[in-house]
Amino acid sequence: MSLQFPFIISGGTGSGKTTLLEALGELGFQVFPEVPRLLIEQQSRLNDGVLPWTQLGRFAEMCFQEMVIQRGLAQQSKQLSFLDRAIPDVCAYLEFGNLSVSDNIFSEANKEYQQTVLFCKPTRETYVQDEVRPYPFEEALSIHQALRMQYQGLGFQVIEIPLMTVQQRVEFVVELCQTHTATTISKES
Repeated sequence: MSLQFPFIISGGTGSGKTTLLEALGELGFQVFPEVPRLLIEQQSRLNDGVLPWTQLGRFAEMCFQEMVIQRGLAQQSKQLSFLDRAIPDVCAYLEFGNLSVSDNIFSEANKEYQQTVLFCKPTRETYVQDEVRPYPFEEALSIHQALRMQYQGLGFQVIEIPLMTVQQRVEFVVELCQTHTATTISKES
């Protein structure tokens, strides 16, 4: 397992992932934004934009292409790097939408990532419905469960990040990831 492989932070929408990643970035870690959110914002400005609630299959393919690029950029980092969602999320969203996952997407879903994945769970305190998150809180929880099952099914070790202050979450993540990479180094030696 390469230490250059990025860590994934995933979980249901509105769970504090982006806030956590921003705090990690402020500490100097390499962080990458959530591809689906960026694409939704971009595609919403177009007359014929591709959005997940109208064209999930096409939207998933766009996410996949961007996530492959993002993963490659993360691997070039000389420090711990973190992704806000990754290719396994695409698989989970397709399955959640009752669409099949292409062989191409599925074959990339568990390659070149750290095998420990950090999960944030949405709570009523963290969840905010907006134009990028048009579904109710209960659906965010269902999505969270689908994501968790997808990651576990792909062989990832899922670690839930407890609901704490942002600073406490950052400390939890940094300690966990540093311990994981130290263990990986000793196993490879």
